Amino acid sequence: MVITTPEHSLYAIAVEQFNQAADLIGLEDELRQILSTCKRELTVNFPVEMDDGSIKVFTGYRVHHNLAAGPAKGGIRYHPNVTLDEVKALAMWMTWKCAIMGLPFGGGKGGVRVDPKLLSPGELQNLTRRYTTEISILLGPHQDIPAPDVNTNPQIMAWIMDTYSMHRHGGVSVPAVVTGKPPILGGSAGRLEATGRGVVFAIEEAAKTYGIDLTQARVVIQGFGNAGSTAARLLDELGSRIVAVSDSRGGIYNPNGLDIPAVFAFKQQTGSVIGYPEAERVTNEELLELPCDILIPAALEEQITERNAARIRARLIAEAANGPTTPEADRILFDRGIIVLPDIYANAGGVTVSYFEWVQGLQHFYWTEEEVNSRLRAIMTRAFQAIHATAERYHVQLRTAALALAVQRVAEITRLRGIYP
Repeated sequence: MVITTPEHSLYAIAVEQFNQAADLIGLEDELRQILSTCKRELTVNFPVEMDDGSIKVFTGYRVHHNLAAGPAKGGIRYHPNVTLDEVKALAMWMTWKCAIMGLPFGGGKGGVRVDPKLLSPGELQNLTRRYTTEISILLGPHQDIPAPDVNTNPQIMAWIMDTYSMHRHGGVSVPAVVTGKPPILGGSAGRLEATGRGVVFAIEEAAKTYGIDLTQARVVIQGFGNAGSTAARLLDELGSRIVAVSDSRGGIYNPNGLDIPAVFAFKQQTGSVIGYPEAERVTNEELLELPCDILIPAALEEQITERNAARIRARLIAEAANGPTTPEADRILFDRGIIVLPDIYANAGGVTVSYFEWVQGLQHFYWTEEEVNSRLRAIMTRAFQAIHATAERYHVQLRTAALALAVQRVAEITRLRGIYP
């Protein structure tokens, strides 16, 4: 992850993207002020008792960008480089993501500045419960519903739900306060694979529109975590050739195609794709520039920049990560005719199935995985068609078109609700 400076902050990038969309639709100045500003920014500094009895103080954040459409929805990440600037940008992108998909949520995001790999399971639980307590003034099934993000998972969501339930409801389970939980606690079938599956649904729609044969396509995936590995498996099943994948330690490349089930098993055994015998090693930077038809950045922000955009050799980029492409790179890619499925659409499968999970939790009525996947495909298809039609109408890239649709929707909701005195 890149620690950005105030002159080149992630939030500044998010605002720049917003302004491009606002220009396109002629958004009035008053709404620009409202929608380019985060509604709430909570910073918490909290002590955690470690296994050896020592005390460490950690810093965490929870940000609400906009709540016009509904309660805040957004993940919580644990990473040593988490900053308030980053969390604000991610919260804004969540607002647009939910709007594009037609979900009744506003954008939120959270994070703790910590390397969870250095914590024991007990320390991780202590940190999660204390952080949840600190931000609990914002949480609730109708106020703010967290979900997993970088370095968080269903177990961490279970601890968040339990902590909230103990504080607010005397221990009675409140499943709708968080999504991405284990199924036995009210998690939705298909939630774990939802982000990667949504990326593949998005790619399938784009392939139909732009004439890409997925049975012949070469695919490169940066990031072999939950989203990246799911996308790899599903595209492999569709007949695509996955030629390179990577994790935080680096990547592996085989132009003839990787055996994805074998790579997955190797990573499960060793903790990394590095060392997989039937491939050559490449860096994460080199991986982005490999020859391919489809590139899936599924790692962290600002991976495709003005420094490497001219060397990208993919025909289609599907952003499984949040913010992997800078505005300067976007312009270079657009000029080169490279199609970019933007993060606020391509990786929206996670929040869409989180919405399904929230609805199921409120009703205590649960759906089958087939129902979940069918509804997800329908929403991804509808959203792509709307984005593509907008891009054609305005002759702009898909990101600007997606943002224009999202900003227009949130602006209209804000106009209709009015400004509370």
